[in-house]
Amino acid sequence: MTAAQIFAVIIFVAMFIMIVMDKIERHYVTLGSGILTLTVVFGICLHDGKAIWNTLALKGFATKDFWYQVTESESKGINWATILFIAGMMVMVEGMAKAGFFRWLCMKIAYLVKCKTIPIFITFMIMSAVLSMFIDSITVIMFLAAVTIELAQLLKFNPVPMILAEIFCANLGGSATMCGDPPNIIVGTSLGFSFFDFLTNTGLVAGISLVVSVIFFYFVFRKELVSGHGSNVDMSKFPKPSEAITNKTDFAISSVIFGIAVILLITHAVTHLTVATIGLFIAAITLITSGKHALELLKKVDYKTLVFFIGLFIVVGGLEETGILELIADFIEKISGGNVMLMIAIILWVSAIASAFVDNIPFAATMVPVIQSLAETSGLSLNTLAWALSIGTDIGGSATPIGASANVVGTSVAAKNGHPIGWGKYCKKLAPATIIVLAISNVYIIVRYL
Repeated sequence: MTAAQIFAVIIFVAMFIMIVMDKIERHYVTLGSGILTLTVVFGICLHDGKAIWNTLALKGFATKDFWYQVTESESKGINWATILFIAGMMVMVEGMAKAGFFRWLCMKIAYLVKCKTIPIFITFMIMSAVLSMFIDSITVIMFLAAVTIELAQLLKFNPVPMILAEIFCANLGGSATMCGDPPNIIVGTSLGFSFFDFLTNTGLVAGISLVVSVIFFYFVFRKELVSGHGSNVDMSKFPKPSEAITNKTDFAISSVIFGIAVILLITHAVTHLTVATIGLFIAAITLITSGKHALELLKKVDYKTLVFFIGLFIVVGGLEETGILELIADFIEKISGGNVMLMIAIILWVSAIASAFVDNIPFAATMVPVIQSLAETSGLSLNTLAWALSIGTDIGGSATPIGASANVVGTSVAAKNGHPIGWGKYCKKLAPATIIVLAISNVYIIVRYL
């Protein structure tokens, strides 16, 4: 290995370890690692200014393909389309939250099933999955968990089973679309997939798995939930859904903007508008319609996550420019012995296991160029490998409390309200569900694509 390759690997491994240790905020870790990659790997070792320029990818903003793309183009370095799209959706979600959209939706569904515990349990699982297809799962779980605890206090049932099921279904729903989970955004923008591509591929297996998951969790948690009395409920004691709406005009506007975002995402393969354009447009109309509250919404955007992505893409760019990712792809091809079924299983299960213990976002960003190289050398369709990677990273994160951001948020909300969820309780219930869904997905990929 060359000096550049050695330093690129050292920086990447050190970054991963520090992210897992969680002693320093992760956006500082990736940004610092990115700066080291630019200076040490590209500057000192390679003396390659062009590599730095390619990794920063700033010239993309001035190209037509960045905003309006008819044919697929290669993405290297910082994926600014991902950054802009996530930022735009963050602005939209903050506007919806301010208007009371999420709380209204939860309370409305609770009223429709007359506040019966088991029906609430089932409908909240389905709602968690459906919302996570379009909105960041962190936001979905944040509001769902809070409302679940409120309902649990009123109906006298244990909220932990419901929160655990919601977490799992949020990650499952996020796997169904390109905008549902950050790894999918990375895979989609890097490889030129559309919202509809994900929906008709990972979305199908997610739908099958959701049905299985609802049945599984019903039997696993039924005894814990039936202790709450959902019958003969005095509905007059419960807050009305309309009370969740802080401003009717803002509520209507945010609902329309959400509808526009969904339509643009579904049709972007036809309109050829990139996710960068869609994200920027949604953010713009949200801010314009927010009027005097626009600055408040901008302040609430999670800039730390955006910085995290920027630093991460630079570090992965270091691995790509130095040829490390090609070496990893060659290794996977060798141990699979050219067996495509084994290759798919390796991508799916290794992605899942890794994502259960480390952040699935950097893992997905690292593996995208790996599967591109694998597809070129093995002859296996890049699409097939991409679906295996997406499913593995999205679903695998459900297995442990630290596997995905939604898990951390959900368990934190529960703990703050006097319902701590330990590793034992979490893994005992959700790890088997994760294995079941991964097994279904493995069979699905082999049957459909091979």
